[in-house]
Amino acid sequence: MPRRKRAQKKTYEPDLVYNSRVVTRFINNLMRKGKKSTAEKIFYSAMDIIKEKTGENPIDLFEKAMESVGPQVMIKSRRIGGATYQVPLELSPNKREDTAIKWLILYSKKKSGRPMAQRLAEEMLDAAKGEGAAFKKKEDTHRMAEANKAF
Repeated sequence: MPRRKRAQKKTYEPDLVYNSRVVTRFINNLMRKGKKSTAEKIFYSAMDIIKEKTGENPIDLFEKAMESVGPQVMIKSRRIGGATYQVPLELSPNKREDTAIKWLILYSKKKSGRPMAQRLAEEMLDAAKGEGAAFKKKEDTHRMAEANKAF
């Protein structure tokens, strides 16, 4: 019997501009050293760049990018009888969203030479089209899961 209570699930307030909880989570993941206003500037600038380039509603494109980058399955290493197997696991919608957020931010940071807002906008546009590094990571993860389906 556990001695401690189960941790409460964290609730997020929707952001003020797009009224979306996913945007709040994205901004919180983008934030470094507690500088939330800087993270908000980067995100909203990226949204402005997307609107400028496509003429579409940027939040729709953001959601499309999140959907295309979020993996259905993940690979987890399991040690069984002295051998380590890569075991594919189904992801919950919440974990899928978290992974998509982390990958979009990670691969935006890896691009260099331009401001972060520009890199983030480009990665989101690529992801929405089914291209880009974050989308490639999802495809690689799915390929690995397919190869290790026996476990």
